[in-house]
Amino acid sequence: MEDLIAAALADPRKIALISAWVGAAVAVLAAIAPWLQPDALARRIKAVGAERERIRARERERLLAAEKRSALRTRPSGLVKHLVERLSLSSWLGTETAKAQLAMAGYRGPGAEYAFLAFRLATPISFFLIAVVYAFFILQWSQPFMVKLGAALAAAYFGMKTPELFIQNTVAKRKKALERAYPNALDLLLICVESGMSIELAARKVSEEIGAESIAMAEEMGLLAAEMSFLAERRMAFENLAVRTGLESIRALTTVLAQSERYGTPLGAALRVLAQESRDHRMTAAEKKAAALPPTLTVPMILFFLPGLFAAILGPVAIQIYHWN
Repeated sequence: MEDLIAAALADPRKIALISAWVGAAVAVLAAIAPWLQPDALARRIKAVGAERERIRARERERLLAAEKRSALRTRPSGLVKHLVERLSLSSWLGTETAKAQLAMAGYRGPGAEYAFLAFRLATPISFFLIAVVYAFFILQWSQPFMVKLGAALAAAYFGMKTPELFIQNTVAKRKKALERAYPNALDLLLICVESGMSIELAARKVSEEIGAESIAMAEEMGLLAAEMSFLAERRMAFENLAVRTGLESIRALTTVLAQSERYGTPLGAALRVLAQESRDHRMTAAEKKAAALPPTLTVPMILFFLPGLFAAILGPVAIQIYHWN
């Protein structure tokens, strides 16, 4: 086999044929790659539409009081729903903090809550069983029984915290994406308001235009427009936006919107001030990162840059000294 491979590598025609095959395969993959990527924006828009329908159903129930929530809002069905409701997981695993974090992570609706509760129950059990099998049967660990049991319990504790860590990581990434898109979204909102649009139409327009840059911001602005359409007071929609995002900058925006809605103050001037503050904050953050760059690069330069520089400078000198001797 090794001789055949060596003979193939020694033949220029076979090498050229293999290179042509590899190039053709890469070209085909590059051509079909755009069709293989999921359409995240369409998925998020569909989720916003579903959330809008849930808001409409909830407000219709509150206003008409004709039937229960279960008749208006579709609840997830299947094994996960049956397991969560049968074991009453929401009473001892679900918390209001977890619900708020799920909303901040972009997971909304009863289905997200049921999935989170199911994973919160299944992961510690799975991690415990895997640790027991590995420690007692596969690893053949020469440790006392209590040490092995402690390792299994530690794995179960890690499994219990794994869903929370996943949600926290998702929330942090989403906050960073929202913070990055906030200045541009605020500028678009200012342009729409000063052109004569209402705040509801402006939020809907911003959700359509900002989707190419930030899907999370487009989703939040779409939900804001939906809640302003169906809630009894727009102030509630503004407060919900601040709670969903958890950002101080968006909280300041919602405060300005609420004050303008309540007292009738000029919205364009307030949004212009906020836009300028957001740009200044972004510039300050960039300058802070630039100022912290030299100390950060000191250790990598010492470890990776200076040895190569010394070798390039002193290498020829050492070779000449060796030949002279």
